[in-house]
Amino acid sequence: MNLDHTLLRTFIAAVDTLSFTKAASVVHKSPATVSMQIAKLEERLECDLFKRDTRNVTLTNAGEELLTYARRMLRLHDEAVEAIRRPDVSGSVTIAAPDDYISSILPPVLRRFGAVFPKVELTVICAQTTALVPQLWAGDIDLAIITETKGVEGELIRREPMVWISSPERQALARSPLPVALFEPGSRARDVVIAALENAEITYRAAYSSLSQLGMMSIVEADLAIAAVVQSAAPKGFTRLGKADGLPEIDSLDVVLARGLRANTPPCDALADAILGTASATTLV
Repeated sequence: MNLDHTLLRTFIAAVDTLSFTKAASVVHKSPATVSMQIAKLEERLECDLFKRDTRNVTLTNAGEELLTYARRMLRLHDEAVEAIRRPDVSGSVTIAAPDDYISSILPPVLRRFGAVFPKVELTVICAQTTALVPQLWAGDIDLAIITETKGVEGELIRREPMVWISSPERQALARSPLPVALFEPGSRARDVVIAALENAEITYRAAYSSLSQLGMMSIVEADLAIAAVVQSAAPKGFTRLGKADGLPEIDSLDVVLARGLRANTPPCDALADAILGTASATTLV
C-alpha cells in the first residue's frame, strides 16, 4: 500500500483547521476535492479517520494514530527535499511571535530549520500580536506568527481552540462577579473571551490584563482569577474548565504567518516553508 503524500497533506490540513472547507484553502484545492481525497485515504486504509456531523469534524482513534505517522513522514520528506534543493541558503531572518506561540510552535520548526539551513542566522523576538503588527508594517521583522488580525495578510498555520483554566483549588470560579485574567486590550484573544462571557450573560470583572501569558498564569496559579488560553499552550498543573463548570465555549483563533515588507529573500522563504510545513501541531479533541 502506498500512502500518497498529497493525501496525507490534505488529511493534516483538515485536522489543523478543524474544517474541510478551511483545509481547501490551505492545500489550494476545492472543498469537494478535499472531501474526495479524505475519502480516498479512508478507502485505502479501510477505516474512518474522521467523525463528521453538521457542525464539527473530529478524529477517530485511527485518525489520531495516523496523524502522528503522517507528520513524521511529511517532515522527513520535506527535510530531504530542502537539503538537496537548497543546501547553500545563507543570510539572516528575524522571526517574531507571542510567548504562547513561541513555546508551542517554534521549537520543532527551528530545530528542523537549523539542521537543514545551518548558514542562516536567526533572531527570535517575543511580543504580543498587537505589538508585532506595527513592526511588520515598518519592516523591522521579517516573519511573524500572530493571531489573525484585520488588515494583516497571512497564511493560515492552524486553528487553535481556546480552553478555560484555573488553579486546582478552583476558588476563583466560585466568586461573583467572576474574576477573569485577560490578554491586553485590542487583542483577538481578549475579544473572543469577552464575547463568550457576554453572550452567556455571565457577570465578570477583568481581574488582570497582561501582554504575556506568563504574567496571566501567575494570577491564575494564585487562584485570583480564571483565564482562557490556546489549547496547545495550556500549561501543565492547571485545571481545565468547561460547560460543566458553567463556562461558555470560546471561538477558536486562527494562527497565521505574516511577512514584513522586505521578507522576500531565500532565507525568509525557507523559514516560511518550514513553519507552514511543520508548525501544525494541534490535534483535535
